[in-house]
Amino acid sequence: MWWYWQGTNPHEDILAYMKKNYPPDWTYANFGPQFRADLYDPNEWADLFAASGAKYVVLTSKHHEGYAMWPSTFNFNWNSMHVGPKRNLLGDLAVAIRNRTNLVFGLYYSLFEWFNPVYLQDKSNNFTTQYFPEAPDTYWKASQFLAWLYNESPVKDTVVVNDRWGRDTPCKHGDFYTCTDRYNPGYLIEHKWENAFTIDKISWGYRPTANIQDYMTIEEMIKEVVITISTGGNALINVGPNMHGKIPPIFQERLRQMGLWLQVNGEAIYATKPWKYQNDTINPNVWYTSSQDNKFVYTFLLIWPKDSTEIILGAPLSSSRTIVTLLGSTADSLPWHVASGDRGIVIDVSAIKLHLLQSEWTWAFKLENISG
Repeated sequence: MWWYWQGTNPHEDILAYMKKNYPPDWTYANFGPQFRADLYDPNEWADLFAASGAKYVVLTSKHHEGYAMWPSTFNFNWNSMHVGPKRNLLGDLAVAIRNRTNLVFGLYYSLFEWFNPVYLQDKSNNFTTQYFPEAPDTYWKASQFLAWLYNESPVKDTVVVNDRWGRDTPCKHGDFYTCTDRYNPGYLIEHKWENAFTIDKISWGYRPTANIQDYMTIEEMIKEVVITISTGGNALINVGPNMHGKIPPIFQERLRQMGLWLQVNGEAIYATKPWKYQNDTINPNVWYTSSQDNKFVYTFLLIWPKDSTEIILGAPLSSSRTIVTLLGSTADSLPWHVASGDRGIVIDVSAIKLHLLQSEWTWAFKLENISG
């Protein structure tokens, strides 16, 4: 809300809401004591993230308005230990993640502390002064800092950073690119990248006014993940807790559904790589990944055909040794034949009973002895 209320381009509806519901002298800092996190259970969070099938988790340690989730000594009593919960939220979650899961723990940390008075002074001077390190990467020497980080810093062999090091660095510098929020180009990106998207289609934070249609369905989430992985990216799924530190049930359900799907289809996601074809040349509801050793090609079918017992794939080139199986099915292999024109294959799914499959959404076929 802060960004749309006091950011660079405030929204008229947010300004009207604040004017209607709060006194004229109300500031963002007045919200601090209302953030209680009295129901915050880091063990519960850790167990949920593990159940989702995630391999790493990223906590927003400090966002643009400067409020820190740990007892920082550098932000004028504007942190979770001194204002609100009176607790080291970050530290407690880090302990829970490391003690209860095998997830890698990462942090989101915003350098754009836009409440800082010296930043406001720099901005008013069109960044001709340098009291605060923000704006273009050249303004605070991002390239030089990254050079030090990778070559001389104590963490040079283990640190992994994204591309958000100033206005001119996104999609250019960093171990992995994030480019923009919800970045998912739909085609192969050679550099490692990440698609950070949020289950709430409108907001990254908790919204008590949200309606059910505002949330991604599990089918939409899986599609987003599949396209991301097929084109060489990682998926980072955002959930926004409420002021009590509780992750809302709708988010819990979606994450657990994702975990159930990955229990069946994770073989086609984890430790795979993009295939030579990312999506099918004939079937628009099909995307591909490949095993690292190129032994298997995985075919994701986003929508099961209603009026057909065959699935046509235009990209794979079969051989007499080709074997087709369906992850989550008890069948040893599925019958298939070469498509017309001697290109592609047609999989016979007439014997498949959808209600007996372990997976309810987006189905993954495993193709062995396939070329392109």
